[in-house]
Amino acid sequence: MQARLAASDLACRRGERLLFRALSFEAISGSAIHIAGANGIGKSSLIRILAGLLRPFAGTVESDGAMGLVDERLALDPNLPLGKALAFYEKLDGCRDPGRAFDLLQLTPLMDVPVRYLSTGQKKRAALARLLNRNCPIWLLDEPLNGLDAQAVASVETLVAQHCDSGGIAMVASHQAMALPGVKTINLAEYAA
Repeated sequence: MQARLAASDLACRRGERLLFRALSFEAISGSAIHIAGANGIGKSSLIRILAGLLRPFAGTVESDGAMGLVDERLALDPNLPLGKALAFYEKLDGCRDPGRAFDLLQLTPLMDVPVRYLSTGQKKRAALARLLNRNCPIWLLDEPLNGLDAQAVASVETLVAQHCDSGGIAMVASHQAMALPGVKTINLAEYAA
């Protein structure tokens, strides 16, 4: 099945403030879209709308294919060692090769470290490992490069490029540009209300 994620005339209101309006796009298998804009313009809100966690003020979202979200909320038990925290989800997600994600994201040496002791970058890499192990075609990434060193940034860029090359979709909300082949950019300032 081909993956697809589309928005039509989306608008987002937070409190009394209309963040953006009249935003439409279509992403199909192999698409990478960078959502750019200043702090507070609505990048994270857009990702949450696409994930179904926030209702749009106006407009619609349509998708074909399972979605995986990585944002600032790490859905891992902070008291468990990283290996056990990830193993819990490996069973739920039906992951067949968890070691691949650990190796690609340099997590193997951290398997015995409690999640609460991981650095920001290590937590971000752990969240990306869980996403990789879920094997879902649509990735929603909110600031995926925050807290990562240059080597980890390169690894994440490679993972996202491979995901898109294999027919996946990546929606990346980030202040930082990502080196992705064929990436399209949505600048939310162009849709500011």
